[in-house]
Amino acid sequence: MNIIEKILAKHANKSEVKPDEIIDVFIDTRAARDFGGANVVKNLLDNGLTIADPKRTIFTFDCNPGGSDQKYAQNQQYCRQYARENGITIYDVNLGIGTHLAIDGGLAWPGCTFVSTDSHANIMGAIGSFGQGMGDQDIAAAWAKGSVWFKVPKSVKINLNGKRPANVSAKDIVLNLLSIFGANKLLGFSVEICGEEADKLTLAERITISSMGTEMGVIIIFFTPSAEIMKYCEEKTGRKLEPVFADANANYEQIHDIDISKFVPIVARPGHPHDDISVASVKNTKIDSAFIGSCTNGRIDDLRIAGDILRNNKVAPGVVLKIVPATDAVWNQCLEEGLIKIFKTAGAMVSNPGCAGCAAGQVGQNGPGEVTISTGNRNFEGKQGKGLMYLASPAVVAASAVAGFITTPDDLPKDPAIFEKKEYLKKSPVVKRAVVEKPLVFEGKVWMINKDDIDTDMIFHNRYLAITDIKEMGQYAFDNLKGYEDFAKKAKPGDIVITAKNFGAGSSRQQAVDCFLSLGISCLIAESYGAIYERNAINAALPILTYNPEKLASVELQNGDNVRVDIIKGSLTNLKNNKTTEIDKFTDVQIDIYKNGGLL
Repeated sequence: MNIIEKILAKHANKSEVKPDEIIDVFIDTRAARDFGGANVVKNLLDNGLTIADPKRTIFTFDCNPGGSDQKYAQNQQYCRQYARENGITIYDVNLGIGTHLAIDGGLAWPGCTFVSTDSHANIMGAIGSFGQGMGDQDIAAAWAKGSVWFKVPKSVKINLNGKRPANVSAKDIVLNLLSIFGANKLLGFSVEICGEEADKLTLAERITISSMGTEMGVIIIFFTPSAEIMKYCEEKTGRKLEPVFADANANYEQIHDIDISKFVPIVARPGHPHDDISVASVKNTKIDSAFIGSCTNGRIDDLRIAGDILRNNKVAPGVVLKIVPATDAVWNQCLEEGLIKIFKTAGAMVSNPGCAGCAAGQVGQNGPGEVTISTGNRNFEGKQGKGLMYLASPAVVAASAVAGFITTPDDLPKDPAIFEKKEYLKKSPVVKRAVVEKPLVFEGKVWMINKDDIDTDMIFHNRYLAITDIKEMGQYAFDNLKGYEDFAKKAKPGDIVITAKNFGAGSSRQQAVDCFLSLGISCLIAESYGAIYERNAINAALPILTYNPEKLASVELQNGDNVRVDIIKGSLTNLKNNKTTEIDKFTDVQIDIYKNGGLL
């Protein structure tokens, strides 16, 4: 077996597991964040469920440290009250990003299982641990039962061959990989990264790469723990640990040999983390702001790199540089090493630890027309505001903040760039829709949305994440998807959405599913789904199905056609021409959950 199969088998009390096998997996540590936590608690209370093991259950408040938004503050306090009643530990707004706290606090370790409402919980692959982001119902089930169902994923091995260039950072490595594999070529796979250069990567570098596995569409990116990382985790847990290694004859669906010596410093262009191009190709692009932080690049190693560039330099006039350490411990280390003084002297804004603008709950957001260069993991349109977001390494971001335009540390200008005026956009009005019941056979009008990689920020933007009432969610469906901003106004109960690959990529937010339930959309049909989104939809009893493009083409569907969909037989009929084709029917697990009215 490979790494993920060994970890899942152990936690399912099995001697071995196979890809596509559905198993119940025991979860060592079960976390909920501030925005998802309130819905987790609501699910537990509404269903009369209790906590299986409070010692394995935690809250992490990292999306909106300080509760600057009233709904966040309300949700945080709601979770605090529940935690006090049930003996649950809270890592509150002063401590930083939950996944980093789990690694640094011994709450996760090589070979363990960890789940959170954070879609980047798969960051645990950096230490050889299985982490997974999940929706509110999944986490509620984990809290109540201690285990959750998983489908064992197929695995891929990526061998990094050759010598890593000196100017290529961990962020450059993962952006280069995204440029090769995109957002869906490895969709749903578990990935192991191997090779001599991979073995040399530090903990911070592994975290950077594993953190962006979500953006690649993979379940998780694993690294075999080095001796240094094992020692670190043993110090944090206070016990001897056994790393998990893949067997020499482990089975992989694919093996890719990549020449890392050809990698170059790279940036992701606004809109998609996988739309990557060399830094040299976009040099001199004017920026309005810069951000250094997030779970991807908020470690002390990242901030030291920024400090080396900002020392004896100033942030360009009018540019706003926002720096957010990942944890309170990193913040204090910056203070002790004099980095905070360097940042402040250079003109940067330094905030308390947390996710920052990446979660739209702290500093780091941008306005309409604003061009930002960021060390974050996502740059989906609207993810951190209405502006444009480039992704890059800490070195490139710091250098660009000094120059006022995108550049590299070895090419800083004598004089920084000058700003121009920007225009701003207005958001469209929205309308509420009612929920309708869904039978086993549906008839409705088709919305043909032929776009790959429609992410959860396009479906249900993170500025609405504090909403817990499903009745309020429908009005925001697709309001951040170009060309479909008026979807919620025009959609009717019973309508059917047919889309392409990797629908629901990105965040673990349940609202991206519930907004369609709120509108009364009868079912979703896609070529493939983001892994977390698929789980959320199944668990919420929203019918989702998949199709073969060639078979679907045979029924000659056009936007607005009426169709009949049978989720048990797995069939779709175009009622305009009475042509029928096969689609993938419900699995047994999906049928059980659907008939039960949802996971809980």
